Amino acid sequence: MDLRKLKTLIDLVSESNVSELEITEAEGKVRIVKSGGTVVQQMVPATAPATAAQPAAVAAVPGLPAPAPVPEEPAGHIVKSPMVGTFYRASSPGAKAFVEVGSVVKEGETICIIEAMKILNEIESDKSGTVTRIFGENGQAVEYGQPLFVVE
Repeated sequence: MDLRKLKTLIDLVSESNVSELEITEAEGKVRIVKSGGTVVQQMVPATAPATAAQPAAVAAVPGLPAPAPVPEEPAGHIVKSPMVGTFYRASSPGAKAFVEVGSVVKEGETICIIEAMKILNEIESDKSGTVTRIFGENGQAVEYGQPLFVVE
């Protein structure tokens, strides 16, 4: 179910005298229950529940993609994107990248650029150390809080 649609349903239940709402669609069933001023939401896939021989955490649901493995948290300090925009490793297309894996950076040193609303924002390292991993690719869209680099 679309997240915006779900948010709208939750808001409607919160603002109305309805105490419980249940909707069944092809991709699953949503049940929203208002209890004591708070709204509780449950989503259940439309398929049959997992059997005892197959634990729910690893049960494969036909028609749905397999659950993504939990990414391993990299060791070291993670420099995250402070904004939404387009990630660039260098100041111009033909220029040398600000940092590479193995580069030693100082706190406050520019490590990349994020373009947001036609403004190029220099992103500085918030920790001194050695760059051990680079997550972004040139021209890739990045979200707020998305990991960009690992500095150890």
